[in-house]
Amino acid sequence: MTTIASQIYHALAEEIAKGAMAPGQKLEEKVIAEKFGVSRTPVREALRELGARGLIEMNPRRGGVVARIDVEQMADMLEAECEIEASCARLAAQRMTAMEREQLYELHRQYTECVGNQDLDGCREINRKFHDAICRGAHNVTIATMAVELRVRLAPFRQHQAGPADVRLQQSLDEHQKIVDAIRANDAAGAYAALSEHNARLSAGVMRRFVAAASQ
Repeated sequence: MTTIASQIYHALAEEIAKGAMAPGQKLEEKVIAEKFGVSRTPVREALRELGARGLIEMNPRRGGVVARIDVEQMADMLEAECEIEASCARLAAQRMTAMEREQLYELHRQYTECVGNQDLDGCREINRKFHDAICRGAHNVTIATMAVELRVRLAPFRQHQAGPADVRLQQSLDEHQKIVDAIRANDAAGAYAALSEHNARLSAGVMRRFVAAASQ
């Protein structure tokens, strides 16, 4: 995607995740283009990306409409993501090369620095790289691809966590430390448990907000 299209995508994805755009709501290219002051070309790119990630449904006649994701579907996706990423961590503890382990540690060091500086954007970017590194470290393309695709689809919903940012970031940092320690120690069971607990905590927060929004 172009930079402009990416900005439009993230803005629309955030509105969908927050519930500001209701399921079934139509997304008209002309209206969106006027809202952002751009041509329709980057809007089409953004809508295609939203469609590819399951956030909207593309209809040849109606255009894009916000996808209907019910509570059961959300719970299903979160559970799958949790299990698949935990499996990646287990395999990574067994299969990562020494260089890959050190690269993971370096990402954790960078995340620690971002947390200390309260750099939310930096934390999000390093967090993505951290989880990607674990998925790659599993050395199983099929499982890693499934994990990344689920995380990408759920990313807009994960971004809105409740509670003070400093507390949330420190909690994630502590959980990342356990994951890194287990992987560097070749502790497959420990790595699985640490990442599973990390994602389960985050998923519980997503579900609380999603259920609350669905009941309104």
